[in-house]
Amino acid sequence: MEAYIFDVDGTLIDTETMYLKPLSQVLANNGYQVSKDELNAVFGITAIDALKRLGVTDPQKIKDEWFSKVPDFRDTVTVFDGIEDALAELSKTKKVAVATSKASDEFKRDVTPFGLDKYFSEFVFLDDVEYGKPAPDPVLKGIEKLGSRAEMTVYVGDTEYDLQAAHAAGSKFALAGWQTPMNPKFSATDFYLKEPADLLKI
Repeated sequence: MEAYIFDVDGTLIDTETMYLKPLSQVLANNGYQVSKDELNAVFGITAIDALKRLGVTDPQKIKDEWFSKVPDFRDTVTVFDGIEDALAELSKTKKVAVATSKASDEFKRDVTPFGLDKYFSEFVFLDDVEYGKPAPDPVLKGIEKLGSRAEMTVYVGDTEYDLQAAHAAGSKFALAGWQTPMNPKFSATDFYLKEPADLLKI
């Protein structure tokens, strides 16, 4: 592989509590009864798309209320063990980018404080593409920005939406096993990574 493109939430950093706990609270306060499994199932796509899939009738209103509470849980975010070491090695010899469902200001809030930005030469945010994952747009934009070839690019993520976006873009997919164990949903995965160091073995 000549290029590596990374998802963010659930791949580089653990933001599950920061996003899902306030979402659960806001939904409950607005009369929506949603299980943890249902919340987990929409983690990894854009906020509006997630709320629509959960049956929310006024997704923009709920999103605004939800995102107003997210910063209250910012101190629960951590970088996955081994990620920074792996990125430091990859960035020495490979083209490395981010393609995320986050808006740029969310990325600066959640990722920049950890100092991970320096390992990436290109960034693709929600506002850079017309359609978010599982559409291929974020991965294709990353490939374009890196000047790489789809067949020589691997997209690293933790959800089935990441897998779908990667393959729709014609690239390979690597499952971040430190967050998501292998299961039948990921049978088409090209590379299963048990730990970030496995990125260096692709």
